Amino acid sequence: MSKLFFKGIVATFVGAIMTISAHNVFANDTIKIGVPGAHSGELASYGLPTLNAVNLVVDDINAKGGIDGKQVEVIAFDEGCKAEIATNAATKLISDGVVGIIGHTCSNAGKAVISLYNDANTIVVSPTITAPEMTLSGKNPVFFRTVANDLETSIAGAKFVLDKLQAKRIAILHDNSEYGKGYAVKAIEYFKENGKDVEVVLFEAITPGAADYSSVIRKVIRADADVLMWGGYYPEASKLLSNMYSLELAIPFVGPDGLKDKGFIELAGADAEGVYASGPTDTSANPISKEYAEKHLKKYGTTPGAFFDNAISATIALLNAIDKADSTDPKKIMDALRSNDVETAVGTIRFDEKGDAIGVGMSIYQITNGEYVEMK
Repeated sequence: MSKLFFKGIVATFVGAIMTISAHNVFANDTIKIGVPGAHSGELASYGLPTLNAVNLVVDDINAKGGIDGKQVEVIAFDEGCKAEIATNAATKLISDGVVGIIGHTCSNAGKAVISLYNDANTIVVSPTITAPEMTLSGKNPVFFRTVANDLETSIAGAKFVLDKLQAKRIAILHDNSEYGKGYAVKAIEYFKENGKDVEVVLFEAITPGAADYSSVIRKVIRADADVLMWGGYYPEASKLLSNMYSLELAIPFVGPDGLKDKGFIELAGADAEGVYASGPTDTSANPISKEYAEKHLKKYGTTPGAFFDNAISATIALLNAIDKADSTDPKKIMDALRSNDVETAVGTIRFDEKGDAIGVGMSIYQITNGEYVEMK
């Protein structure tokens, strides 16, 4: 099937795919794809959409005969965004002989295991890891992603705070994680370079998992901030917002793509109304996005969650590259990832030399009537 699948799954899925090469190199009975991530726990709303996306794309491929006659096998591993468990996941998936990885969910887990994948020459295409150095350092040749990195996320948020909110006194809190602190630090750098008469009046880390953050919210009040930026995930953001409202602090709350998740709205409830969050540019009108949203609803009974389109795109890109390469040889697959445009749920993309997807955008959303509305 292979080539016919990538023409037939949707009209725009991939451009013309050439006929099957006579020099096919597939040593195993199946093409194994690993999906490590947060499949349970409080961050599962980030990880499960990726697993669901991979399963949906693979279901379609296998129904059409697989890739060059080989069925694609999904091997999931729940690592809960924990670095130590992620190491176990990577070790097992490598030993299982996976051709590639769609994951991990969180940057800390990805950073903890990338050296293992580099050493094993195992390709990783992540829809959610945003740590800039994963690509920009040039040290991880096997790593690719279909999501914008934290530099773009921070710039989008900081630019919005300056240009649209016209804030002058900015408080920044973060969770001290690679992800959250990275977002916060890059925002400060942007303000220093672009903000005239702008002052960061508070910059402080909080302890994730605490029951109450009223003491730090009082510091924001004393600092007379006119906007609060948050670097971290939504469980802590929901508590911060609750404390803001109980202390009658009514200033804009701006966060990263860690808040662009329906789980945040469900957890924070009415407190989330009006919050601003960065996130991948809305591609829900894309035909592939529409198709897979419908398939997700049919199979799982719900609408897709965070980074679903990015995960559909990562899976399409990896399997298309294997198809193009007519091989599971990592070098040939990586060459195909970088040299071929592919139609995905986030649009037409290819990967640059460092592994970032060309054509992926970042926007700011506001929660309005319980829904994320893209700011224009």
